[in-house]
Amino acid sequence: MNLSSYLTNSNVGAFIFILCAFILVGCQSEQTAEKEATDETIPVKLVLVTMFEIGEDEGDQAGEFQLWKERQNLSVRIPFPQSHHDLFYNPDTQVLGMVTGIGTAKSATATMALGLDPRFDLSKSYWLIAGIAGIDPEDASIGSAAWSSYLVDGDLGHEIDAREMPSDWEFGYFARYTKSPFDPNKPEPTGEMFKANPDLRDWAYDLTKDLDLPDYESLEETRNLYVNHPNAQKPPFVLKGGHIAAMTFWHGEILNDWANKWVSYWSNGDTDFVTSAMEDTGTFQAMVYLDNIGKVDKDRMMVLRAGSNYTMQPPGLTAAENLLKENDGYAGMQASLESLYIVGSKVLVELIDNWDVYKDSIPGGS
Repeated sequence: MNLSSYLTNSNVGAFIFILCAFILVGCQSEQTAEKEATDETIPVKLVLVTMFEIGEDEGDQAGEFQLWKERQNLSVRIPFPQSHHDLFYNPDTQVLGMVTGIGTAKSATATMALGLDPRFDLSKSYWLIAGIAGIDPEDASIGSAAWSSYLVDGDLGHEIDAREMPSDWEFGYFARYTKSPFDPNKPEPTGEMFKANPDLRDWAYDLTKDLDLPDYESLEETRNLYVNHPNAQKPPFVLKGGHIAAMTFWHGEILNDWANKWVSYWSNGDTDFVTSAMEDTGTFQAMVYLDNIGKVDKDRMMVLRAGSNYTMQPPGLTAAENLLKENDGYAGMQASLESLYIVGSKVLVELIDNWDVYKDSIPGGS
C-alpha cells in the first residue's frame, strides 16, 4: 500500500501518532547530541592570534607563531581545515594558538571560523593579537612594541589617482559619503575604525611598559639612519598608539603622512598612526559579529604589534629603494618577534596564573 492510499483510510490517526513519535525521538536525540557536545567542549582561557609562519612551526626560521608554540608548549594539534592553519593547544594552561593567514580577509574568516566552532568554549576567553608591523619612525624604533586600541582600516574608502585628483587636494584617498579628503562631515564608522577596549589596553601597557626589550647591533645600524627622528634612534621600548590595517603594503614618507592623518581623522584626534599591518580590522570585525551572538566577548581582545621595519625611508634613499631593501629581510624581524613574546607573555602569564580573578572580571575596568 502506498502512502497516499494509506492516508485516505481510517489509519490517518495512527500515522500522525507514529510521525509525532519520530519527531519526539529526533528532538531527544538532538538534545542528547547538544549535551554531549557541551560536555566535550574545550575550555580556552586565551586565544593567541598570529598571522603567519615562515616554514615549519618549529625548528627553523621563526615567523610570528613559532616562539609561542615552542615556549608555551602548544603541543596538541587540533585540525582546523576550515581555515588557514591547524590550531595548537596547551591543555594545562588552556591557551589556544592560531595562525590566521595574511590580510584582513583571512584574519576575519579565520576568527569567524574559530568563534563558530562548537568544539571550543570561548565565552570567557581573552584574545591576544601578537604580530609584527611597520612602525612610524616619528614615534618609535624597530623592535619596539605598541599596544593599540584604535584600529583603523586603510582600504575602506574612495580613491582617485593622484594624477587626476583636484589640485587643492593633498591626497586622492577620502572617506565614503564625504566630498573631499578629511572632510569633517564624515559619517559614523561602519568598518573604517574599531575601538578595542582602551581600559584593557592601558592595563596591559602598565603591566609591560618597563620591560627591557632586546637590542641588536643590526637595529642600531638601521635606526641611526633616521637622523631626523629621535624616537626612531632609541633602543626598543613599549608604547601605546594607533594602528592601521590595509591589504596593500604601502611605504614611503608621503603615505606615512597620510596614515597619520587618516588615523587621527577617524579617531577624532585621540591618537595618530604608530603601527601598520594587514589584519586587525578584519579580526575585530569578526569579533563584533561573534560578540553579537554571545560566542565571544570583544572587550577581551588586545592588540600588540612590534616594529619589524620602518614605514618610510631614511634620508638618502627613495621610498622604492627602501621598500625593496626591506623586502629582502626586515632589519627588525628577529627583535620584533622576541619583543612580541617578552611583552605578550607577561600579559598571558598574568591572566592564566590569576584566572580566578580575571575569569569574570576584565582587568583595567573601574
